[in-house]
Amino acid sequence: MSSDPLPPEITAVTTLSSADARWVELQKIDWKDQTGKPRIWEVAARKTRGSSGIDAVAIAPVLLHPSRPASTLVVLQFRPPVAATCVEFPAGLIDQGETPEAAAIRELREETGYEGKVVSISPTIVSDPGMTSANMQLVVMEVNLKEGDPEPKQQLDDGEYIEKVVIPLDELLDRLVEYEKNGHAVSAKLYHWAAGLDFARKRKW
Repeated sequence: MSSDPLPPEITAVTTLSSADARWVELQKIDWKDQTGKPRIWEVAARKTRGSSGIDAVAIAPVLLHPSRPASTLVVLQFRPPVAATCVEFPAGLIDQGETPEAAAIRELREETGYEGKVVSISPTIVSDPGMTSANMQLVVMEVNLKEGDPEPKQQLDDGEYIEKVVIPLDELLDRLVEYEKNGHAVSAKLYHWAAGLDFARKRKW
């Protein structure tokens, strides 16, 4: 009989050399500013970037149901770097030889069980350019549902604990604010997308 998972906890934080790291490395960038003055920058870079030059995809799913409001799907998972459960888009790294579109379809299916079609892909955008060279593409996907469809099963890897939550688009920004008040960490890219939807709906500039 399987037991319920334990609450995650940080047990130690130690310094890790780039040589011992599997996923990322620290780099020193020597550069010159606009006056020609030599400067130095420290950056965290992924070791997994493939020939496409794109690290990852984040998926903005739009769930369309005949009798329910248009909704999106967010995932909740514990993220050790911020020592908190994060509210995020479904997302993941692009495998070697995989296109961003294929990665988005695969990641949505694995993390949520849903199947959808790609309706738009962003240009390659950066995530936190003051700290990391990591980049990504945002993929919007439509998931068309029917009355009586069963809840699809996730296809999670061993060690993955991901909760999926369906939220009506009109409620998304307020729900993210509530999550933050309750101690969750909200992904910036998800919050920005939700804020954009809210501004587009409410503001008449």
